[in-house]
Amino acid sequence: MEKRCTACGGGLRFVSQEKFQLGQTGWFLGGLSNLLAGAMEIAVWTCPDCGKVELYWPEGQALPDDEEENHIAQIQCPFCGRTHDLDDVWCPHCNRRLDGAE
Repeated sequence: MEKRCTACGGGLRFVSQEKFQLGQTGWFLGGLSNLLAGAMEIAVWTCPDCGKVELYWPEGQALPDDEEENHIAQIQCPFCGRTHDLDDVWCPHCNRRLDGAE
């Protein structure tokens, strides 16, 4: 299934799978929390049409149980009936604009 850009509806192109550092730098402990927090795998995709970069959980990797409650609310597309993120401007499945403008 082709991923679609949430900004312009164009097809996304896979760039790479990267480790994103968790944690933060603090005044007292400096970067120590970065060492303890670890990193998270992220799939990076980009839209060649508008240049938007989108981050996704890598395909085939299960979400940790404690992170499932932190996801964006889902809603059903009025055109194709499939579920997508509540804040999507375009349906990632049928590529229809969701705010009513075509």
